[in-house]
Amino acid sequence: MGEIYVVAEHRKGEVREITFEMLFKARELCRTFSHRLTALLLAGKDAGFADDLAKRADRVLVFENDRLETFNSDLHKEILNRVIQKDQPFMTWIAHTSWGMDLAPALSVKTGLPLATDCVDIQAEDGRPIVIRQIYSGKLFSRVSFKESPGYLMTVRSGAFLPPDDAEMEPGEVLKQDIPADLAEPRKTFVEFVDTGAGEIDITQADLLVSIGRGIGEEENIATIRELADRMGATLSCSRPVVDKNWLPKFHQVGTSGKSVRPKVYLALGISGAFQHVAGITGAGTVIAVNKDRKAPIFRVADYGVADDLFKVANALKEKLAGA
Repeated sequence: MGEIYVVAEHRKGEVREITFEMLFKARELCRTFSHRLTALLLAGKDAGFADDLAKRADRVLVFENDRLETFNSDLHKEILNRVIQKDQPFMTWIAHTSWGMDLAPALSVKTGLPLATDCVDIQAEDGRPIVIRQIYSGKLFSRVSFKESPGYLMTVRSGAFLPPDDAEMEPGEVLKQDIPADLAEPRKTFVEFVDTGAGEIDITQADLLVSIGRGIGEEENIATIRELADRMGATLSCSRPVVDKNWLPKFHQVGTSGKSVRPKVYLALGISGAFQHVAGITGAGTVIAVNKDRKAPIFRVADYGVADDLFKVANALKEKLAGA
C-alpha cells in the first residue's frame, strides 16, 4: 500500500483552506489506488489543529513545538526530509503559496525527489503521478509525467480542488511525534506577518459579489457600480487591472494574486475572464457575466451571460431594484 502525504498549512491560528482542498483531492486518489492518506502538521504546542485534519485523513503526524509556531522553511525542510526518507510516501503535496514556494524547492534538493509546481490537477498512471499545469499565461494546459523515483513532490494551486462542505470521514489516528533532538538552529528568523490583502471588508465571506474589471473604463464610474452593489446588499470586488490602476484597494481583488471566493452569486461586470481571475471564482455558486465582447473568456465559465454594455445592465438593475 502506498501513501500520500499532505503538508498542512496554517497561519495566525487557523488551518488555511488550501489544506482541506488538498486533503479532499488526495483522498479521492487514495480511494482509487488503495493508498493511505496522511496529514503532516508542524505547529506550536497545543495548536489544536489535529482534530480537524483527522476528520479528513487516515492519520495525522503531529510535530508540536514552540519552534514551529510560525513557519520557517529551514526547520520544516529538515523535519519533512527525515519523515519522507523514513516512510518514503508515494507523493507529498504542499500548497503553492508563499509558504510552499519557499519550502518545496529546498525540500526537493534535500530529498533528491522530483518536484512539479503549481499543479491544477493530479492523477496517477502506471504507478507514477501525472500532473496538469498551465503554461503560456494559462492559454494551454500541459500534462507532465515523471521519471521513476522513490517518491514525488508537488505544490498545488489554491482553488484547484473544492471540497464539499461535508467532506469528512471517520476520524483518523493522531500520532504525536518528537522533533529531532539534533535539529539545527534555522538561518532565518520570523519577524512579523503582514497581510497585504487585509482590509475593511472580507470578500471571501460574501454571499453576493458584484465585481468590476477593465471594462469599467474610468475610476469615476466605480461609484455607479458601488451604488448597484449597495442596493443589492452585495459586496464590491474587482479583477487585477482595477487594483493595478489603484482604483480599489488590494483586499477587493479576486484571483490567484488576490483571493479565492465562494459566493452564492458572482456578478462579473466588464471582466474579460483571464485564467488568473477565473481560478479565484471556481467555488462560486452561480456566475453571471456582462461584457460587450461576445468572445470574452468569462462566458466560458459563466452560468448566465449578457453581451451588452455593463452600464446599461447596471442601470436597468438599479431601476428594477428601486421599484421593488
